[in-house]
Amino acid sequence: MMPIKFEAAIFNQQVLNAIKDGEHHKDLDDEWANTHYFDVYADSETEAWAKMKRKFRSDHGFVIKAIEPTE
Repeated sequence: MMPIKFEAAIFNQQVLNAIKDGEHHKDLDDEWANTHYFDVYADSETEAWAKMKRKFRSDHGFVIKAIEPTE
């Protein structure tokens, strides 16, 4: 079975909080306060979520708003 192409919408809450406080995140660019879109290939939406959760960890402030198939 061919992997399915999904699009993930992700931002970083820690960056957003820092900007709201007039500060900057120590490691990440201010742009991470905005939603970024990434392609992810997986056999299912569940697998796509698992892949992105490993890459963009919630304990590092990342929030995955949505993952949807693009085709």
